[in-house]
Amino acid sequence: MMRHVLTAAFLSLLAACATPSVMPGPEQTVVIAHRGASGERPEHTLEAYRLAIAQGADYIEPDLVMSADGVLMARHDPWLSDSTDIAARPGFAGRKRTLTGPEGQTLTDWWTFDFTAAELKTLRAKQVRDGRSKSYDGLYDIPTFDEIIALAKREGAARGRVVGLYPETKWPAEHIAAGLDMAAAMVDALTAAGLDGPDANVFIQSFEPEILKTLSKRIETPRVQLVFPRDWQPGAHANIPLAEIATYAQGVGPYKSLLIDPDTGAPTGYAAEARALGLAVHTWTFRDDDKPDWAATPEEEIRAALAAGATGFFTDFPATGRRVVESP
Repeated sequence: MMRHVLTAAFLSLLAACATPSVMPGPEQTVVIAHRGASGERPEHTLEAYRLAIAQGADYIEPDLVMSADGVLMARHDPWLSDSTDIAARPGFAGRKRTLTGPEGQTLTDWWTFDFTAAELKTLRAKQVRDGRSKSYDGLYDIPTFDEIIALAKREGAARGRVVGLYPETKWPAEHIAAGLDMAAAMVDALTAAGLDGPDANVFIQSFEPEILKTLSKRIETPRVQLVFPRDWQPGAHANIPLAEIATYAQGVGPYKSLLIDPDTGAPTGYAAEARALGLAVHTWTFRDDDKPDWAATPEEEIRAALAAGATGFFTDFPATGRRVVESP
């Protein structure tokens, strides 16, 4: 595949991201902007990440897919119909095709790995969740991972603090089937940016343990295994034993019902077990517009997760998360 070529000046800019100024300490709870400030802007856009940083997020989360020419780009999924305006582009109408996803689902859509980065850059993002503002639809393009790294560096420098990155590798096996090596692209990007060491202000996350194990042999950047309840949806990677995760990752990212009882918010003991193994516990996802009945406010649900032992949490509304952390 064709690799994205970085200029020497751009590499110098990215390398500065690896120099910490103010990083959350090991005991400090971290606020992770889920797809950026996705509750208020179209997800995975530079504007969503910029707003999240302004609202106090410690980490911004780019879900990463790849273009046909091997560029890492930010979309939650490799299909494009729900998060972009591709359906309104007549020139792309004939390029839909059917694929089978990691959980066995069959989907007919437009796929990122069938388009070059230049083609993907012509698309515009839109809000994916009902009930949220559509007023920003059509304003922002799809950012590359390089652009996100550079944004984190610039915004962090302007605020005198480090802005961490929390990239997720999406559908790595399907990328391989398309002739794209996501693990190699991640290694290249993080190494070029000086973010390949154990102290990098980065967590690489994935639901698929194979790519995390592969990355553990190539770079020292911290890794997080995402997990969900076994009965939540089908899939071979549900609820992997914590002792196994501790052999190749530095953290676990459990869906919140693994951490707290979904009906009461009471601790399950999961976080305590994970922390006893030395794992960070970063739970997901908290939304101001989608809280459980037992929680009077969105803040109450987050506080229950922290009381249960979470060391960090993903939220669509970073300003809410920051308020909780600063006023527990």
